[in-house]
Amino acid sequence: MATDMQKLIGTSEEDEEEDMDMDVKEEDDGDGEENGEKHVATPVMVEVGGMATSGSNNQFQYHDQQASRRCRPLEEKERTKLRERHRRAITARILAGLRRHGNYNLRVRADINDVIAALAREAGWVVLPDGTTFPSRSQGPRPMGGASAVVTPSSSHMVSQQTPAASLRGVTSGYQSSGEYNASSMKGVYMPNSSPYDLSSSTRSQTPPMVGDGGEHESHPLIGGSMNTVDDKQIVDLAPKLPERDFAGTSYVPVYVMLPLGVINMKCEMVDPDGLLKQLRVLKSVNIDGVMVDCWWGIVEAHAPQEYNWSGYKRLFQMVRELKLKLQVVLSFHECGGNVGDDVCIPLPHWVAEIGRSNPDIFFTDKEGRRNPECLSWGIDKDRVLRGRTAVEVYFDYMRSFRTEFYEFFEHGIISMIEVGLGPCGELRYPSFPVKHGWRYPGIGEFQCYDQYLLRSLRKAAEDRGHSLWARGPDNAGSYNSRPLETGFFCDGGDYDGYYGRFFLNWYSQIVVDHGDRVLSLAKLTFDGTRIAAKLPGIYWWYKTASHAAELTAGFYNSCNRDGYAAIAAMLKKHGAALNFTCAEIQMLGQHEDFVEALVDTEGLVWQVLNAAWDACIPVTSENTLSCHDRIGYNKILDTAKPMNDPDGRHFSSFTYLRLSPLLMERHNFMEFERFVKKMHGEEVLDRQV
Repeated sequence: MATDMQKLIGTSEEDEEEDMDMDVKEEDDGDGEENGEKHVATPVMVEVGGMATSGSNNQFQYHDQQASRRCRPLEEKERTKLRERHRRAITARILAGLRRHGNYNLRVRADINDVIAALAREAGWVVLPDGTTFPSRSQGPRPMGGASAVVTPSSSHMVSQQTPAASLRGVTSGYQSSGEYNASSMKGVYMPNSSPYDLSSSTRSQTPPMVGDGGEHESHPLIGGSMNTVDDKQIVDLAPKLPERDFAGTSYVPVYVMLPLGVINMKCEMVDPDGLLKQLRVLKSVNIDGVMVDCWWGIVEAHAPQEYNWSGYKRLFQMVRELKLKLQVVLSFHECGGNVGDDVCIPLPHWVAEIGRSNPDIFFTDKEGRRNPECLSWGIDKDRVLRGRTAVEVYFDYMRSFRTEFYEFFEHGIISMIEVGLGPCGELRYPSFPVKHGWRYPGIGEFQCYDQYLLRSLRKAAEDRGHSLWARGPDNAGSYNSRPLETGFFCDGGDYDGYYGRFFLNWYSQIVVDHGDRVLSLAKLTFDGTRIAAKLPGIYWWYKTASHAAELTAGFYNSCNRDGYAAIAAMLKKHGAALNFTCAEIQMLGQHEDFVEALVDTEGLVWQVLNAAWDACIPVTSENTLSCHDRIGYNKILDTAKPMNDPDGRHFSSFTYLRLSPLLMERHNFMEFERFVKKMHGEEVLDRQV
């Protein structure tokens, strides 16, 4: 009987297995569905008239059944194979495009799972190795509607900005943010309200996925959701767009764009003036306020002391003026190359390098005696070791030459701000975590006070204190890649909080403040009438430990019982200088695995520094540290630049976007950037959803 039935059906076990394989490859393309029911690969039972039938003695019913259970024609199988090949070809082209243009690190034989994971991570989601996917803190929860999973423009609605959790099912209210964590140790610190896209991944919706009212699968794109199986049916967990904060009518924050590092070459000539002019015209069309450019010491005073060549910068500044844009200028007294984002190499002036070969103590030095030629040691600020000049005099002469050369740009208000480089990467800090010496995140770094000039200063401070034995650096502070608990100095209850530790850290951090004080006093004298600024980094790793080890080695005495940024803010206030803080958007990364491991509290750090500056009544500017082209990243910057419900209405005085590149000029990225500029300017923006 079974043999006769098999002959009537016209199939074999091998054909059944082939059909099964093809059905798996088809991934529910619609050909296997009839009358709203999912196709099942095994042709042993079918539905006729809504009832499941098997063998029967009724001859007519039997032949009807066999006719309905015919196999798929051979032509259909060939079409299925062609469709599968076509799909694979499309997948291969997608992977190739992502590798070439999107900088996605996809393996050669990557499959669609790798693509989805890469795109999800780019959108701010966390994808674990086992495929578990959930929104990061910046992504926020996925609000689910009532009985229907269909979201259309006519049915979507805005969620209340002040109470986003009220309309989210399954969102807990007991989450303590990193800002709340830090607030417990800072009195009188303002913490902004969270935005609807700034919720922890722990608060993601637990609502089960839903099916449309019709009982069939609703057709929707998969927006970072997961596939769940309920009653043997695959259902998509939808994520409707989250409402954005409305910035219309808020304060006007000027937006500048940082020009490429290599816009001026080592001969002080513009590299591609025509191409740059086209890009600047496009930027001008979206109403940016101006551009920022580095004026490199290693280019301008490259060959001999006090011989300055500003020719390339003159041509660049003239181009900017003709476009009616403003200029923010960075006087960069450090080398370029070797740090994150550096795509060119611009060393210190040749004559400085020659002095360094005979006297390497002009550079910062670690405990192993390794020199860092990225910038000059602050120990020679007042020592005449640079062909008869001190380091501060060298900086002063450079600043005066710039002011004289570009006098008319100051007079006409084209130059709106001068940022003075004060250390590595232009930041006011020690070079405590140099990649060239083997440092890798999240290492604590090392103290950089072992050149003869800084050791001399330490020896004098110890003698003045009456403890000459303290004229040394800590001998139990670990190495560049140590963790705090692995060291005797930075561990909980470690030497950092002992008598010697407090003495050493006071001296080490005071050197930072004194250097900034000396250089900015001369900058204020030189650029009287123009705003000056100093750049401060965001050292966010190990912020949740008691010692704040990474901040200590960088020169910020910000352990749990001290405020390491108040003294710097007071120094900036003294000279009327603005603070350029470079950690404005990085708080969105605080929940990533490697950040959690390093006990990061990016939000707590950001608001501690901002409150220190605003309490001292100094202007705050900022720039992004990471490449940003998506709406979520821009929204985080906006939330920091214009804190919601700040009782004093405080906000950034300007923001600089890093940086002009072909990637920014791509159509979709540039549209998002234009949208960001409008919101920074307080203009109305349509489609306020993310």
